[in-house]
Order: sequence, then structure tokens, then C-alpha cells
Amino acid sequence: MTKRFAPKPSGSEPGSSELRFGLRFISGKYQGGEFPLGEGQEIVIGRSSELDMVLVEEMVSRKHARIALSDGVINIEDLGSTNGTFVNGEKVERGTLHEGDRVLIGTNILKVIATAQDADQKLDIKSVAAGRVTARQRMSRAAEEAPRMSGSLEEIPLPDLLQLFGTSRKNGVLVLRTETREGRIYLSEGKVRFANIEGSEHVLSLKAVYRMLDWRNGMFALDPPDTREFEHPVDASAQEILMEGFRQQDEFNALRGRLPALDLRLGLKLPLEPKLTELSPNELELLQIAINAPSLETVLDTVPSTDLEAGQALLSLLQRGYLEPVG
Repeated sequence: MTKRFAPKPSGSEPGSSELRFGLRFISGKYQGGEFPLGEGQEIVIGRSSELDMVLVEEMVSRKHARIALSDGVINIEDLGSTNGTFVNGEKVERGTLHEGDRVLIGTNILKVIATAQDADQKLDIKSVAAGRVTARQRMSRAAEEAPRMSGSLEEIPLPDLLQLFGTSRKNGVLVLRTETREGRIYLSEGKVRFANIEGSEHVLSLKAVYRMLDWRNGMFALDPPDTREFEHPVDASAQEILMEGFRQQDEFNALRGRLPALDLRLGLKLPLEPKLTELSPNELELLQIAINAPSLETVLDTVPSTDLEAGQALLSLLQRGYLEPVG
């Protein structure tokens, strides 16, 4: 069923507001700009200077896409662009947009928004596209000049980014920055071929990506491709990573309450009653890592297995009486 948006009736008094729809740039060189979309209005997007929304970049075709609001329904149509138009990570030729949907055109991501605006605050799309922005749409000089795609993880979380970049077959280094952490995901034709987290370079790629899926706050930027060869590369699609990553994330979170705090050290439980000969070689190796590490967090960083696999193995050693929390 097509979802329809019924505009809120405008008030009868001067200056009253009504619910309007618009497109907000949440990534790209025009990040922060908002474009109103009125009933019966059509916006043609592309590089050509005579269009309604002008996006000056190589990945945008001269006439790239058309978005129109008619009878409360927002329609989108790709106009035969070279690099395609994507809605919520899926390439589309034509379709219907709903509030909250994200549209990828070139390196720009636009979000469909509903906002109350005074009738006299209606904006001139062509002026905004040409760079003559109002105070409401002001974008920083750095954002205007930035040659790369960037934005906020609150607006576009990592799972959405991976889907968008996977479908559009992007190349580049996706850099994620929070207040305390920085991670990089190396993309080739939309697939993840390597990843690392600053300060935890020994954490293998897939484990690093799974951890970054839980980063909800911060900024992202798509840097130019890095073509160097990496040790232990991967070749994983966004769909593969998200399916397995979410499964591991859910199971590890359920397991987390049964493990000691991450800052606690693990030591041998003395006297050691169970026999070491009952442990497998992998369990013996994990036991040695655990008793030599300064904290549980260090153990999880050191072992090559995923956090879920390591957590399950550590819990088994704790329950069987080989390990105990220390301090």
C-alpha cells in the first residue's frame, strides 16, 4: 500500500504554520541544506545549471532524478543517470518516498523530512542549490569545500551506510570517529576487504566491523580508496556482515551479563581442581592468554576469535572452575 502524507491544515491567522515536506542533506558537500517540497511541486536534480536542485559533482548526471509531491504522495524517478539513484540502499528507477527515507545521489544523501514552516519562510531551491543559502540552511565552509562524503552516525548509522555503499558499489575508506574511538573500513566495489580500530590494530577485520556496528554516536567520512595490500584481507558483502554481525551482537549482549566486568582481571581459580588435560588446545591457549592479560577487555582484543566466540569459551572456563575474576 502506498503511504500517503496528509499535510496538516494551515491556520487561518497570518503567520500560522502548516506541515510541509522537504529534503535535508545529511551527507555530502551540501550537508545541512534543506529544500522545501510543496504540494504539486516537482524538483529535477542534476549537474545542469538550469535545474531546480543543482549538485555540482562528477558522480551526478546532468539530469539525474526527479522528485515530486502530488496528492500527498512523494514520487521519485531516476532519469537514466550513469551512477544510479538509491533509496534506503536499493537502486530504483521509480518509486514512492516516505518520511525518514534516505536518497543517495552521487555522494549526497538526502533525508525526507516533515517540518512545520511558516508560509512566508518558503525557500528558493535554485538559490540554495547555487550556494545562496538562508540562515536556516547555512552550511559551514568546510562542508562546502569537503571533497568527500561525510555526515553524522546519528543521522545515518553504520548498517545503513554499509547497505548504501554496498548497493552503489562504492570504493574508499569509511572512517568512523566517536569521542573516544576511531575505526576504518576499507571498501572495494561496495565490499569490505579490511577494517581496523585505532589502538586495537591486532583485532581482525570482521571482529572490528562487528564492534563498530554498535557505534551510535559520532561522525563518518568516506575517504579516497587505499589500494595497498593487507594481511588477512576479507571479501564480505554488506548483507553478509550485517546478518552475522547483528546475530553475534544480540547473542553477545545476552551473554555479557554473565561475564565479569571488562576492566577486571581473570586468574586461575586456586586450588585448581579440574584437570588441565580435559581442556582442548584452543582452551589451553585461551586460558594462558586470560591469566596473562591485565583485563577481560584485553583478552577479547587479543584472541583471534570473535567477541561472541571468546565470550562463550571464557564463560565455560569460569563455570568449570578454571578461571575466576581477580580484584
